[in-house]
Formats: sequence, C-alpha cells, structure tokens
Amino acid sequence: MTRTQTIASLLAVAITAIAFQTSPGLAFSSEAQQMCTGDAMRLCSSEIPDIPRVRACMVRNKAQVSTGCRAVMDREAGAAAASRKREAAVQ
Repeated sequence: MTRTQTIASLLAVAITAIAFQTSPGLAFSSEAQQMCTGDAMRLCSSEIPDIPRVRACMVRNKAQVSTGCRAVMDREAGAAAASRKREAAVQ
C-alpha cells in the first residue's frame, strides 16, 4: 500500500468519525465521506490519523468547508440533536 493509499484509508476512517458533532451511534454516510474528504485533507491533514482531532478540526473550520460538506455536517448534527432530544424525553 502506498503512502497516498494509507493516508486515504486513514482519512476515510477519520471522516467516518467526523459524524462531526454527532453521537457515536449514528452511522456515517457515504455522502459525508464523498462531500468532506477533500475538505478534511485541505483543512485538517495535519491531524490525521487522530480521529478526535480531525473531528475537532472540521468543526472548528466549518466556515471554511465546502457547501456540500457543510450541508452534510448540518444535516448529521441536526439528526444527532433530534436523537438526543428523543432520548432525553424518554428518560
């Protein structure tokens, strides 16, 4: 495996965790990987492969991510917030 392939693999794992501000129980979408990989490489490559640091970097740089990535981040964050709200209501 070349260094580029290794970095790409690590990035895929990192982006999976980037379910950004979402809870760990939510599945990561292939759409998020497709829309955010370039942004993660551009903005947060120095954090790879440390998943929590990549996630924090992406959140910190949300204003600089592409429109598509931001939409996915917002959608997944909204889904996580709704899930947490439902869980709190049950308790």
